[in-house]
Order: sequence, then structure tokens, then C-alpha cells
Amino acid sequence: MTDPKQEESFKVIDRRHFTEEGELRKEVVEQERREEEAAAKKVAANPAPPSRSAAAAPPKDSVLHSGTSTSTARPSEAPAATGLEEPAEDKESSRGFQMLVDFLTRNAAAMLGGMADPRTGQAYVELDGAREVIDMLDALREATKGNLSKADEDLLIEVIGSLKLTFMEISKAATEAMAKKAGKKG
Repeated sequence: MTDPKQEESFKVIDRRHFTEEGELRKEVVEQERREEEAAAKKVAANPAPPSRSAAAAPPKDSVLHSGTSTSTARPSEAPAATGLEEPAEDKESSRGFQMLVDFLTRNAAAMLGGMADPRTGQAYVELDGAREVIDMLDALREATKGNLSKADEDLLIEVIGSLKLTFMEISKAATEAMAKKAGKKG
């Protein structure tokens, strides 16, 4: 006989972001919408005090004609002309971005011997694959330059540096091991 209290206390919550078909779950979309609304309310409730540059800026008309070409400016740079651009340290961290960086970092680390082969129990090293993932992180850094929060930018720089250092150490050790192995055979 089962204890009814035990059955009531056990509840499974599906926290996956995607359905079996690969589409975003309705709950995830609603949660993101609620978070965006809460962030918008927070910004509306706490307007940022004017920065020194905005307080000392000339009238709006002269700012618009200060020589900044709107045709060459990226959309993310447009607020700079009005003095309303959000500094990098004021931007909110993106959980999705951090999850992407974490995913790529774990894959690179696994290819650099951070994961044992289940069949042999030996560390699994694939330098070419690790190099490709590190290159992806570098490309991501270049593509997002100037658009990340300080925390996201620091995270990306830190993991890229750490992975490159590990890659160099492991590739040096692999080269030495291959040279030693070739020396014994010859």
C-alpha cells in the first residue's frame, strides 16, 4: 500500500525550452514576455539620471547636425546621437547569451580532454574540433562587440582566454608525446 502523502509531494515540472518538434514551448514564450514587461516597467519606474555628457550637450537640433551620419551608423548606435545610449555596464546580462557561451565552452572543454571516453575511460582529445569551437567563440565576440553587457563581455573574454591557454598546453603536450613515440619507434 502506498502512502498518499508521498504521492502528493512528488511533482515533475518540465523545464525544457523546446518541444519534441524543436519549437519553443508556449510557457517559455510567455515567461520571456513577462520578463521583458517587468524589465520595461522597471526602466519606466526608475528613469536614469542624465549623464554629464547629456547634461552638457547642446540643444537637440545641434546634436542632430553635429556631423554624425545616420546612414553609416548601425541601429545600435542611433541612440548615441541623442545622448540616450545605454553604457555597457548598465545593460542587463542575457541569460540566453550566457547559456550559449556555456554550451560552447563545455563542448570545447570536452574536446580538450575534459571528458572521458565511456568505453575506454581515457580522456578524449580532439584538437581540431576544439579549435573550431574556440574560433566560433572568437567570431561571437567580434559579432557582438559593443552590444553586450559588461558581465557578458567579461564572461566571453574569460572563457576564450582560458580555452586558448588550455588548447595551447594540450596541443604542446600532444606534440611532445607524438615526438617521443616517434623517437622510440625510430
